[in-house]
Amino acid sequence: MRLLVTGGAGFIGSNFVHHVITHTDHHVKVLDKLTYAASREALAGLPVELVVGDVADASTVDALVAETDAVVHFAAESHNDNSLDDPSPFIRTNLLGTFAILEAVRKHDVHLHHVSTDEVYGDLALDDPKRFTEDTPYAPSSPYSASKAGSDHLVRAWVRSFGVRATVSNCSNNYGPWQHVEKFIPRQITNVIDGIRPRVYGDGLNVRDWIHADDHSSAVLRILDAGRIGETYLIGADGERNNLEVVRLILTLMDQPADAFDQVTDRAGHDRRYAIESGKLRAELGWAPRFEDFEQGLADTIEWYRTHEEWWRPHKAATESSYAAKGM
Repeated sequence: MRLLVTGGAGFIGSNFVHHVITHTDHHVKVLDKLTYAASREALAGLPVELVVGDVADASTVDALVAETDAVVHFAAESHNDNSLDDPSPFIRTNLLGTFAILEAVRKHDVHLHHVSTDEVYGDLALDDPKRFTEDTPYAPSSPYSASKAGSDHLVRAWVRSFGVRATVSNCSNNYGPWQHVEKFIPRQITNVIDGIRPRVYGDGLNVRDWIHADDHSSAVLRILDAGRIGETYLIGADGERNNLEVVRLILTLMDQPADAFDQVTDRAGHDRRYAIESGKLRAELGWAPRFEDFEQGLADTIEWYRTHEEWWRPHKAATESSYAAKGM
């Protein structure tokens, strides 16, 4: 299969490219704008063609899709805090970019899988036993999650209105290799490596449903291969942990006292709890995560950051300076 992966030099996209190259014979072409969160190094040594371009550029997208059998659409601006500072890149990439992809796959009758987030559903109360399902109403709470919600609706509308062959997945929070040090888990890991005390927002009780990026990748590949057109699948690995638990586990795994962290003022728009019910994906497509043990997956991730300092080190100082300026 000739596979086009948008955003394939970013964190989750590059992990998917690695997974596809390892487990299939597909020919992979990557379209990526190479923003600060993307990395050429994440694709180094892979038999992959990288096209540097904007997913919202209709002519670029059309030319690539015309030579493609399927598109996996990861490309997105995805940082909540940044979306509060300036929503415009999120509207361009997440909405106009998805529109460009949809028009191209419609024109060339190409299969599309659209990758989204559980943040489109808003959040759950900490004492609520419910989880998000494919039928949960959308209730986004930031410009980022609203733009992703809009892109999901565009995909479903193009399926219904124009017969586009597409599937959608909404995934919980990812962790693993190649994640920018601005994100929660790699920031804490690299802080500990540098002898800096980790910082936890607010009371630290906010819950995220963590999944290793390789498990996300295997789920997306399974949906691409066998998912029913027009269907949505939620991807999760039963990895619910609050931020305090995650930081304490990182510290413990890195041979530090479990209480060696500081708590700081909470972020604006910080949802309380995400939780995914992935029963449909597991029952219908026979998928299961490899990293069912969060502690094992986190230990592997810590080791990756310890052995890839040359990759994250150039970004660390600027990231911490940016956070410091915001008192974070």
